[in-house]
Amino acid sequence: MNIGITYDLRDQYLKLGFSEEETAEFDKKSTIDAIDNTLKELGHTTERIGNIWDLTRKLNKGKTWDLVFNIAEGLRGIGREAQVPAILDAYNIPYTFSDPLVLALTLHKGMTKRVLRDLKIPTPDFFEVHKIEDVKKVKLKYPLFAKPNAEGTGKGITGKSIIKNKKELYEVCEYLLTTFKQPVLVEEFLPGREFTTGIVGTGEKAKVIGSMEVILLKDAEPDVYSYANKDDWIGKIEYKLVNDPIVKKAEKFALEAWKGLGCRDAGRIDIRVDKYGVPNIIELNPLAGIHPTHSDLPIICTLKNIEYKTLFNWIIESASERIVEQKQKLEKVVSEIVS
Repeated sequence: MNIGITYDLRDQYLKLGFSEEETAEFDKKSTIDAIDNTLKELGHTTERIGNIWDLTRKLNKGKTWDLVFNIAEGLRGIGREAQVPAILDAYNIPYTFSDPLVLALTLHKGMTKRVLRDLKIPTPDFFEVHKIEDVKKVKLKYPLFAKPNAEGTGKGITGKSIIKNKKELYEVCEYLLTTFKQPVLVEEFLPGREFTTGIVGTGEKAKVIGSMEVILLKDAEPDVYSYANKDDWIGKIEYKLVNDPIVKKAEKFALEAWKGLGCRDAGRIDIRVDKYGVPNIIELNPLAGIHPTHSDLPIICTLKNIEYKTLFNWIIESASERIVEQKQKLEKVVSEIVS
């Protein structure tokens, strides 16, 4: 297939004056090289499209592709991850990973948790702080945990994110509201183990490929999988493949969440255990990082002795099924018109 690649290149935004933290979710050139080379190894031809601005310029010139491998995070708004998929939908161009609805939903942590509750999947009790006056309405049990409502890669998460009293809650919420210009998600803190579970496939074909425990070492920022710990994890974090009864229960919840929200192709789900020993879903990542050695999903594959190329083959196979379905629908429409 002729596969285009959409992405936000971190260096490009840094040159435009954006900060290291603002560009934390964007990809390095080494990630794009790895994607490009792996797709070529699988026998495909590729084109590096770039970000949403590059995509729209190419579409205006009449460019098209059999499939787009999309990892574009987007720059602004609650729908930033959904923007490229929405454009590709409008042009009837198939792409990898989840659709605009799923990407917009999962970026909004509060809305995601509402859906998880409706699906009867454990997730910590929470409250959304939209303005500093909302803090007085928080009735959750301390300790609490606060983070931006629509960020990833641990942005806005530090040791201060664990909150022991109302004074700390005011201070942290004021900082997050001012810094990230978005609501703050306040949750009851989960004191137990933390896992991330890798999933591939779509619908009933979705399956768990493995789970790894996030273990903080002595040089890590304590108690939290923070931005600082994620950004420079070597020597701070140990990733350990796990498969005990609690993990099995976590994987069951993760797969139910993946299917329930309609996630596609591949991604990961973050889970933490509460004080009663119950795994709780804390975040869904349907547009997970895919650097071969630094991103959680490929790290899980490495720990499971799954080749990076195999992961990509699974992703392309899953996305290709939608291409076949789309062609069959089109053929049916044409047949009905002709007859």
